[in-house]
Amino acid sequence: MPPSSGTSDSDAPRPARPTGWEPRDPTLCPPPPRTPKRRPRRLLRTFFGLLLLGTLLLAGAFAAGYLLVEIPPANSAALAQSNVYLYRDGTTLARDGEVNRENVRLDRVPLTVRQAVLAAEDRDFHTSRAVDPKAMVRAAWNTVTGKGRQSGSTITQQYVKNYYLGQEQTLTRKAKEFFIAIKLGREKSKEDILQGYLNTSYFGRNAYGLQAAARAYYGKDVADLDTAEGAYLASVLKAPSAYDVTTHPENRAKAVARWNYVLDGMVTEGWLSRADRAAARFPTPQTARPATGLSGQRGYLVQAVEEYLTGHGIVDEKTLAGGGFRITTTLEPAKQEALVQAVEEQVMSRLDPANAPADRYVRVGAAAVDPADGKVLALYGGIDYTQQYVNNATRRDYQVGSTFKPFVFTAAVQSGAQTQHGEPITPYTVYDGNNRRPVEGWHGAPYDPSNEDDESYGEIPVGTATDLSVNAVYAQMAVDVGPGHVRRTAVALGLPGSTPDLTASPSIALGPATASVLDMATAYATLAAHGRHGAYSLVEGLSRDGEGLPVPTPESRQAVSREAADTTTAVLRSVVETGTGTAALAAGRPAAGKTGTAEDDKAAWFAGYTPELATVVAVMGQDPESGRQEPLYGALGQPRINGGGTPAEIWAEFTREALAGTAPRAFDLQLMPGAEEMPPLPPLPDASPEASDASAAPDASGPPEASGAPEASGTPETSTAPDAAEDAYERGEAGPGAASRGPRPPRATPGQ
Repeated sequence: MPPSSGTSDSDAPRPARPTGWEPRDPTLCPPPPRTPKRRPRRLLRTFFGLLLLGTLLLAGAFAAGYLLVEIPPANSAALAQSNVYLYRDGTTLARDGEVNRENVRLDRVPLTVRQAVLAAEDRDFHTSRAVDPKAMVRAAWNTVTGKGRQSGSTITQQYVKNYYLGQEQTLTRKAKEFFIAIKLGREKSKEDILQGYLNTSYFGRNAYGLQAAARAYYGKDVADLDTAEGAYLASVLKAPSAYDVTTHPENRAKAVARWNYVLDGMVTEGWLSRADRAAARFPTPQTARPATGLSGQRGYLVQAVEEYLTGHGIVDEKTLAGGGFRITTTLEPAKQEALVQAVEEQVMSRLDPANAPADRYVRVGAAAVDPADGKVLALYGGIDYTQQYVNNATRRDYQVGSTFKPFVFTAAVQSGAQTQHGEPITPYTVYDGNNRRPVEGWHGAPYDPSNEDDESYGEIPVGTATDLSVNAVYAQMAVDVGPGHVRRTAVALGLPGSTPDLTASPSIALGPATASVLDMATAYATLAAHGRHGAYSLVEGLSRDGEGLPVPTPESRQAVSREAADTTTAVLRSVVETGTGTAALAAGRPAAGKTGTAEDDKAAWFAGYTPELATVVAVMGQDPESGRQEPLYGALGQPRINGGGTPAEIWAEFTREALAGTAPRAFDLQLMPGAEEMPPLPPLPDASPEASDASAAPDASGPPEASGAPEASGTPETSTAPDAAEDAYERGEAGPGAASRGPRPPRATPGQ
């Protein structure tokens, strides 16, 4: 120890004690450190703050989305529909659009079919909101976890996607779908939404909408679906291609399982009784068929029907192009098939363009009309609409030739006309049939038409002159009757007044007019109907979106007297029985008809009828590349094509098949005075009854351009009083060159 300094430790100075300091109690443990009491509160406060901020942001985003996302116009694909064309019996003829859709009202869909769709897609549709966030989250989770891609969309959302948006899988599209669905759920009823959904959903087989699906899978209208069929169509909505059991038979088990799921769901919801469920059998659909396009004859038929609708003011062109129409035509499938088959056998199967260049030019047009009501029963427009666009049944650019001559005789009987010598014109009235005989009583320039092969017949009765198509006789008869009256009679019978080259001059008798095959069939049907004319019709029924639309019914009227029509029929019977149309006897029925040939053999015609059916057939020559009309010399292995040959043969085969199974009917004729007890006409001269037809036509001008289709001619005037212009023309006091006695009527080539 160090020496003491005289002081002790206790005496050393000590630091000053802080004020308020208390000495530590050595017996106590030191207190634990204090934890701040405010940290948990801070965390909770932060959490709830963030939650509130997120909620506000979501609410703001929702509000912004709701305000900014408007219900857009329907997308073009959703509005696109086909026009559906049906035969008279309701079977499908064609669709004219790429989209196979036909909208229907909800009340046309059977209740159990609607319920089947709900059982498959959205069982709570009528009670739930437009969107189901829980289902969306669940679907997203299942998709992420590999349980399969699911949409979680309600029917309303699916309808929005189909009708307003598109099928792309993007967040932007899903966001729009969400907001539009909410707005739509507030603005539209459940029924409207369900109807829209059923009309826009894709069912496979290129069928959009339930109506198209019913046709594609079961060949029937949606209203005729039963519960089992409706459940199957509801099933395919999930995977149309995979659940098509005829296209993919390997997936039949999956499709049946899905079908059972739908039906069981209907039982669960109380929409189907257990007894009906137990009785249900899986309804195997029909085999998938290629889409019905416009190939073959379908395009020609659709074209003719569309032009009928627009030409008669039933539907305007723009509205028709918008689609959605269901058009029931007057066409009968059996007769249509018979006409196509007759052309195939008599013409198409015989063509050999490699060895016969003229066979490249061959075209055929044909039309069949019911004389009782003017309804068009069959048309033949050409080899194939996708290969040859111009419709040969409705084009107006080929001369009708001597098929026009019956109208001259009808006008003579109708007006009680007399010859230049004051004799009434009857089937037995004798005319001078010598070649190049100038017509008498015409105040225009001299006109002296030539006969076929420059043949002279001397004194010849009208009936025999009709059998032989003696041009000299009929040119004179046209002057005796009055060319203006002949023209008006042709229009009254059914030819449109706007027919090209239907000119009131002596040459009108020889057929320079270029009426269509359908025009001529309508006129001949009037003769078959005892002179009562009903403007032709091609449409029996019309609807759009299930709403029936009015289709005017053409009114029939007495175009010419029954005596005039029936006496003409008696004369035309002789043409078939002993004249140039004997090939028509192969039909095996009483028939009347007339042959005809255009200038330079560019077309050959046969126009004929039985009491039940009037049909006109024309074989035409046209260069497929230039479109120029061409003679048919050498076509079908024949030196010439005349009306009594191939056209009459087509007519006979078609008429025989079209009327098969019905008893032949005799003509019930009321003839003009003096013709009731008509003895047989004199036998034909030695001139060959099979000689070629040739028709009158202006030499100076070629045929007009094709109009492509018949126009609405309205109801032809029935008055037989000549108008002033036609009177002046007949006297040679009007028209070009009137000061020099009028224009010289065009010289016609010989006609038959």
